[in-house]
Amino acid sequence: MSPWRVVAAQAVAGVAVAGLAWWLTRQASVFWSALYGAMAVVVPSSLMARGMNSRLTSLNPGVSTVSFMLWELVKLGLTVVLLVLAPRLVPDLSWPALLVALAIGVQMVWVALLWRGRSKNS
Repeated sequence: MSPWRVVAAQAVAGVAVAGLAWWLTRQASVFWSALYGAMAVVVPSSLMARGMNSRLTSLNPGVSTVSFMLWELVKLGLTVVLLVLAPRLVPDLSWPALLVALAIGVQMVWVALLWRGRSKNS
């Protein structure tokens, strides 16, 4: 499965959560907080997907393993930086909305894997 499908699923889920947050609360700050939470998942995942698809990662299994660990570390670090910056970048930040969008975005990896398994069996 392409990592870009997972990133796309995370983006779609994030926009859906932000839309649902807006629909439930009618507060722009909650919408932007949820959207920022989704972005805190999608941007690092995109960077990792890009890094993992480089020519260098397909040289041999050892290089591929080290590359995966390096890109996972970059992804986690960028996510932490984005979360630390959230109060400065999002006016009237709603942490619950941000964290719900973040959690759902992270869970989309599992949904994509289940979807992949289901389509193979069909």
